[in-house]
Amino acid sequence: MPALEGFFRAVEAYSLGILLRETMDSLAHPPRVQIFATDIDEEALAVARTGRYPDPLLSGLGPQRRKRFFRGDGAALLIYKEVRDMCIFSPHSVVGDPPFSRMNLVSCRNLLIYMGATLQNQVIPTFHYALRPGDYLILGSVKGISRHAHLFGAVDKKSRRHRKRRCNRSTRSWPPSMPS
Repeated sequence: MPALEGFFRAVEAYSLGILLRETMDSLAHPPRVQIFATDIDEEALAVARTGRYPDPLLSGLGPQRRKRFFRGDGAALLIYKEVRDMCIFSPHSVVGDPPFSRMNLVSCRNLLIYMGATLQNQVIPTFHYALRPGDYLILGSVKGISRHAHLFGAVDKKSRRHRKRRCNRSTRSWPPSMPS
């Protein structure tokens, strides 16, 4: 099932890439953007890196975006290089590997649903550590974020967007799973 999992990993990364590319196209001086898409499954990442989608998988994509960001490639659609180049697919475990840092956005809509409360309680502070002050966390349907209200404030509960709060010095900034 790595092929199907790879499609879903790429969909989120490339969807963000498309939205950011559209915004960047309207700016006189667009910023340089890198999207880090991570997973522990190398095979799924290899599929995701190709940016190839069976045509039916993108049936919900509007015709303008389809034309702007994809080209036909046999029975599949291939995302254009300008978006693919924004995305870096890399193996990484949010539980066991050192966290990234200085991120502007962490989006993990389909990760925490597979974790129990103990792992969620470990991972959410890691996301706090990874983000720059005031930047954003987007989650899927997970209930554990309310336990971390001191770390994140809800920006939009319906879309599950949260914003990193500043913590006082007594709050440990390094995730509890990592050595100090």
